[in-house]
Amino acid sequence: MTAYETLQKDLTASPRTWLVTGVAGFIGSNLLERLLQLDQVVTGLDNFATGHQRNLDQVEAAVTPQQWARFHLIEGDIRRRGVCQQACKGVDYVLHQAALGSVPRSLEDPLTTTEVNVNGTVHMFAAARDQRVRRVVYASSSSVYGDDPALPKIESQLGASLSPYAATKLIDEIYAGVFARCYGFESIGLRYFNVFGPRQDPEGPYAAVIPKWIAAMIQNQPVHIHGDGETSRDFCYVANVVQANLLAATTPTPGAVNQPYNVAMNNRTTLNQLYTLLRNLLAPDCPHLNQHQPAYQDFRPGDVRHSQADISRAREFLGYAPTHRIEQGLETALRWYKDNLV
Repeated sequence: MTAYETLQKDLTASPRTWLVTGVAGFIGSNLLERLLQLDQVVTGLDNFATGHQRNLDQVEAAVTPQQWARFHLIEGDIRRRGVCQQACKGVDYVLHQAALGSVPRSLEDPLTTTEVNVNGTVHMFAAARDQRVRRVVYASSSSVYGDDPALPKIESQLGASLSPYAATKLIDEIYAGVFARCYGFESIGLRYFNVFGPRQDPEGPYAAVIPKWIAAMIQNQPVHIHGDGETSRDFCYVANVVQANLLAATTPTPGAVNQPYNVAMNNRTTLNQLYTLLRNLLAPDCPHLNQHQPAYQDFRPGDVRHSQADISRAREFLGYAPTHRIEQGLETALRWYKDNLV
């Protein structure tokens, strides 16, 4: 039995109280769904700047009425001290997902990205400290590796930040360390690598590549690839991210807390390979894709060329054992993509 399987049995037998920030977003709503399926008590916090009510509606449809009754939503902003204090009351664990993602967004508006990702996170850390939360698990990012060319990425080796978004995530990790040293605060940062799955928004200028491309393919619209298509990423299905969050919140392993972990697959897929994979999966229902070809554009500012994670630290300290490779994740999520991306 894996560490995650053991944990799920333990949580069902002995429910805890959780706070999920950014609960109406892509990752937040997937965390909420799994926690409620495990009969946990969950408070959710979201200001709906990038999250959607439809995500919460889908979670409600996926759980029982009794499980849904264990969920309480607070509509509020993590930049407000009182909101954070209220949300943390009586909570065992905080899963802090609320943020303004996207490198291009941060290049266009570094001030708002910093206000949300840094000031909001510090407010959440302070509230968790004041309310005596056991541990905070917060979303960091693979972008913190910056221009370091080494592959795979190991947690101890960072380069120079290439965007305001990357800088905000690195500052969050620095603040987590400061809170640990100054207040005895327990936290774990999870460096996500290109997460994908159900409820990922395909709309808007900052949409993630997988849902954006799937929506375009289904509708027979152009798929734009930045650069020559040989840029590579370590794509990680959202169920792996949910697993990492729950393991990080509850791990009793000595020395596991107050450090960051990569959450990925330790694998690389080029954008050209991703395009071919998606086209092949969709082609049986979309015969127009037999003639479809990508459109290549200039490289995007702030993007790293290659990304791949070493996940040995997460395996050792958290018991992380990802269950879905990119092919399995896409096949599992394909029904949702087809039903929701058009």
